[in-house]
Amino acid sequence: MKIGLSSYSLSQAMNTGEMTILDAIQWVADQGGEHIEIVPMGELDLIEKPELIEQIKEKAKSAGIEISHYLIGANFITESREAFEAEIARVKQHVDIAHQLGVNRMRHDVAWRSGADTTIAQFEKDLPLLVEACQQIADYAQQYDITTSIENHGLYVQASDRVQRLLNEVNRDNFKTTLDVGNFMCVDENSVVAVKKNLPFASFVHFKDFYWRPSYQNPGDGWFQTVNGNFLRGAIVGHGDIDMREVVKVVKDSGYDGYISVEFEGMEDCKKGSKIGMENVRRFFEEA
Repeated sequence: MKIGLSSYSLSQAMNTGEMTILDAIQWVADQGGEHIEIVPMGELDLIEKPELIEQIKEKAKSAGIEISHYLIGANFITESREAFEAEIARVKQHVDIAHQLGVNRMRHDVAWRSGADTTIAQFEKDLPLLVEACQQIADYAQQYDITTSIENHGLYVQASDRVQRLLNEVNRDNFKTTLDVGNFMCVDENSVVAVKKNLPFASFVHFKDFYWRPSYQNPGDGWFQTVNGNFLRGAIVGHGDIDMREVVKVVKDSGYDGYISVEFEGMEDCKKGSKIGMENVRRFFEEA
């Protein structure tokens, strides 16, 4: 098992110019991280700036850590067949980039809807298109021995059962789930229960934490609402309201021996939050 960090965790520093992606790689290594996930956001666009690909690879090599994962957004709910096919083609470009980075795991999102359009009935209507897109991309990625995945992410396809439904319909050995232990809270699922349900299908595991308050206790600025109106705020892993030690026990007892990546999206300084989060996850696994 290898513990590292998502570059997303340091986006606060990268967005202000305090850090570049190359600085972030070195920083993760300096904190004892064994790997880094690459999440292209903002100025980090590897299609527009392909020269960064080799720079990232060389920096990771010199820092002595692995590039473990490449993660992008995607939405296959489009207004036309042409737009649907264009989105698949765009994601395939990113599969090529994942291969150039030397990784064999890549997460892509699949859909975004909001409000009344997020019902299970609507999901079942959309499912054939989502399955088609994921099958095409997984089949394309197979040539590189890349496993693609969907994260429990984005509200619409975030609940554990919806993720499993898609996985079962796609039915590809190289299509799995990037399991985020915290994101289940956004759809009001208990993290321990949901992790137990979806861990057998995981190609990668994210550790993220949240503070939780009920819908009748609006804490004010800095919080967002779940699909059922409860309130969440990003926390340093181990400081929030998830039973993180029990989640760690579930993961460890399952025999999962892959990458563990810490994600931080709290209000604290991103370097401080990421460092403490990695230290806590490492300690929790040692104590479990």
